[in-house]
Amino acid sequence: MRATLRTPLVLLSCLILAGCVAQPKVITTHALLAEMTDLRDMAEFPYPAYTCKQFSSYDRKAKSPEEDWFANADRGQYLRVEERDDRNEYVMMDAGGPGAIVRIWSANPQGTLRIYLDHSETATIEVPMNELLGGKMVGIPEPIAGTRSRGWNSYFPIPYAKHCKVTSDEGDFYYHVNYRTYARGTKVVTFEPAQLDELSAEIQQVADRLATPGTNEVLAADRVTTPYRMMLHSGQVGIPVAVTGPRAICEFVARVEASDTVQALRQIVLTMTFDDERTVAVPLGDFFGAAPGINPYESLPLGVTEDGQMWSHWFMPFHESARIELRNLSDQSVEVTGRVATVPYRWTKRSLHFHAKWRVDLATPTRPMRDWNYLTAKGQGVFAGVAFTIANPVKTWWGEGDEKIYVDGETFPSHFGTGTEDYYGYAWGCPTPFMHAYHNQPRCDGPGTYGHTALNRWHIMDRIPFTKDFRFDMELWHWHADCNVDMSVVSYWYARPGGSDAFEPIMPSDLELALIEEYVPYRVAGALEGEEMRVIAGAEKAEPQAIDGCSNDHHFWLHTGVQPGDKLVLGFDIPQAGKYRALARFLKAADYGIIQLSINDQKAGEPIDFYNNGIQLTKEVELGVFELTEGENRITAEVVGANEEAVKAYMFGLDYIRLESAP
Repeated sequence: MRATLRTPLVLLSCLILAGCVAQPKVITTHALLAEMTDLRDMAEFPYPAYTCKQFSSYDRKAKSPEEDWFANADRGQYLRVEERDDRNEYVMMDAGGPGAIVRIWSANPQGTLRIYLDHSETATIEVPMNELLGGKMVGIPEPIAGTRSRGWNSYFPIPYAKHCKVTSDEGDFYYHVNYRTYARGTKVVTFEPAQLDELSAEIQQVADRLATPGTNEVLAADRVTTPYRMMLHSGQVGIPVAVTGPRAICEFVARVEASDTVQALRQIVLTMTFDDERTVAVPLGDFFGAAPGINPYESLPLGVTEDGQMWSHWFMPFHESARIELRNLSDQSVEVTGRVATVPYRWTKRSLHFHAKWRVDLATPTRPMRDWNYLTAKGQGVFAGVAFTIANPVKTWWGEGDEKIYVDGETFPSHFGTGTEDYYGYAWGCPTPFMHAYHNQPRCDGPGTYGHTALNRWHIMDRIPFTKDFRFDMELWHWHADCNVDMSVVSYWYARPGGSDAFEPIMPSDLELALIEEYVPYRVAGALEGEEMRVIAGAEKAEPQAIDGCSNDHHFWLHTGVQPGDKLVLGFDIPQAGKYRALARFLKAADYGIIQLSINDQKAGEPIDFYNNGIQLTKEVELGVFELTEGENRITAEVVGANEEAVKAYMFGLDYIRLESAP
């Protein structure tokens, strides 16, 4: 059946704001499109009721915290493989209805995506996966679908009355499929391809709103805007607004002026109290989703402008009263200016209070791996999203960990992810900042993922209702096993009055913001770097190459068209002639050769086999004791062969030489 509701989104939004219409009891593509930019709807428990869960390619070896809980082979895992019309189809999702797909993500979309609805043997959608997820499918434009920092996402809602199955005819890819399952008896009108034409105007309107998400404000004739300006000295509290209800805060704007604005944004604590329940306690800068500091971006609920204005469009209803407080816990005076807007609201049994809480772990060791809790809450509510920050002291990727979300007493997570960046909607640990209405990377310092990274993801269409309790853990799975990181997270959710959470009160010591300085490569003390030596012979086949873990992040690499008998000769300077013990560090890899080393034409021991199945840095290798002259000396690497298991490319890599005076 085709959807028959043709009310334009603008009119539908006006009716909702006027309080004249409840959420439609018939779930249609049209109705779901209206939800995609409606933050007001987040503040009421869903009706008709539904659950939201996720299929993914997580490693099936992960059975329990006692059994391979941090297994990491998260690619190419499926429910099953089916044979159909002389092809294999890899089943990503198989779920009964009534329901709706609300998000599909992949890091490397493969093959033809087929979506079978209501047990049909013919796919309702049959399209190359990269076209749908890349925003190239006719009828589903950017930014409803598209790529961000190598992550492929579609948020186009696909409702179904009875059943849904999603497959691809090629395997070996990462995927998430997030979906709702409505209460039994809910009337759902199944999506049909013709609706892409019928609803083209609404679809384009949603795409336009998602492209400029900061303009999606709640407007009403009796909206009241209250500006504020306050000077807060150390220890002082300011109150931007205290108002009686029933109403709802629909906009909160703040700008901070201080001698050290970055520290002030972390050390001013924002609290909000609704109907005598304090439901918000977050450092002011962190609340807006792009900490630390001012990092401009624009999303549906939150944003930061280039000139330092921070704004919130979260919809925050209350029955009797609301109060916002700012407490300056820094040792400097700060000026805070902004405005708060409220609109009328009719409080009902489905109405929810807005919650946002913050936690931080400072100098957290990266081993052992563990589940780090984003949120534990009790009561009835809806999970709405997170903003996460990390200070990473190395370039190595920190976010291999998977999200694990448990709803209403689940003992195994109904969301089990494939990587932290995958949860945030990008892929491959890509450090390139990106912006979208639903997910953002406003900051990633680099190089690599060194320094401060800020991420957020808003669960708008894929919001997660809970009736009793909710728990969200994210694995701390850092590739570097021997470092400490600072992590913080703001969790956002809605809950009925009386809901509780496990957050500890914010202490002044929690607000110590240690900024990581601009990256300076680590150099081994006394190292004569291979990439800094003068090339005497073999220049046409060699060059420096960046390799994490090497001293100065580089080695000197012999790699192009190398054959047995080829030589690489490098010159290195020393300030004083004498007898020296020479030590060196090298690389090993599957295509590296067997090398005879010499210093000033004196052999440095026997040939060394640099084969290894994978890139590996050696420990320091003792080359011997040599008489060296003041000024330039030479180290020669001569290719003499290769391991029988090696790829016969005969490569060689020198990280550094280190010299010690010999008796």
